[in-house]
Amino acid sequence: MPRYIIFTDLDGTLLDHFTYSFNEASDALKIIREKGIPLIICTSKARAEILPIRKKLKNKAPFISENGGAVYIPDRYFSFPYEFQRRIKGYRVIEIGTPHKILLNVLREIRDKTGVSIEGISEMSVQKIMDFTFLKKRGAELSKKREYSEPFLIYPAHNLLRRDPSQGVMCGVNERRWINRVKKEILKLGFKFTSGGRFFHIMKGNDKGKAVKILKNLYIQKYGDIKTIGIGNSLNDIPMLKAVDIPVLVKNYDGRYEKDIKLKNLYLADGIGPEGWNKAVYNIVSSMQ
Repeated sequence: MPRYIIFTDLDGTLLDHFTYSFNEASDALKIIREKGIPLIICTSKARAEILPIRKKLKNKAPFISENGGAVYIPDRYFSFPYEFQRRIKGYRVIEIGTPHKILLNVLREIRDKTGVSIEGISEMSVQKIMDFTFLKKRGAELSKKREYSEPFLIYPAHNLLRRDPSQGVMCGVNERRWINRVKKEILKLGFKFTSGGRFFHIMKGNDKGKAVKILKNLYIQKYGDIKTIGIGNSLNDIPMLKAVDIPVLVKNYDGRYEKDIKLKNLYLADGIGPEGWNKAVYNIVSSMQ
């Protein structure tokens, strides 16, 4: 019988879009702990944000940060040698993405060239992040500690934007035209543009799918036969969902599935965020033979 491995997004998936709670997923979390199934966080969040969440989850598994910017593997987690680029306290780090400083410089260059008003999360005040994301102060502070990506907002210069809690990314006049302009410049320079639940992201090299495959290969060495589950809710989860055996899509906070995620074997979870996560994981894991 294969060993199951679960890869999961956080915001809007395991964590509620507004409260960041995983309470609705408690039953499924309990069963995977009892069965010893590794739960791999695979998110756009930075390492600094992930660590306290792992602590609350009592999670000891590796994790993937910043849309596949890096894989963090706890020391002595795998008993065999493998390649990694650096060590930090308690972890070996497999780096995939581009250093944050380079990404900031590119965003500033695009802002100067196009005249489009772009605001990276590193430039935002903690209060503004709190207002826009519903994060508490400490969470907002941690969200600024980027290493391999920069979340950002786009809006027309001199145009006051409104934050509509029913919308994901900030909305403003002629938003799509400005977004396409910035996206075009980012891609032209050889960088990657993606959209998450609230922010746009610039990165280079980052790849959730590649990060998942790296860990899959390590788990195959550890366990032999494995079966992987991936759970997400938004477009930036597509590489992860494509890299697993059982891709699972939960509903977004508006009660709808992301319409542009189309995979042949996609499992549609019956519920929003952690509620859908709980039902899907419980059903899949309970049926394990």
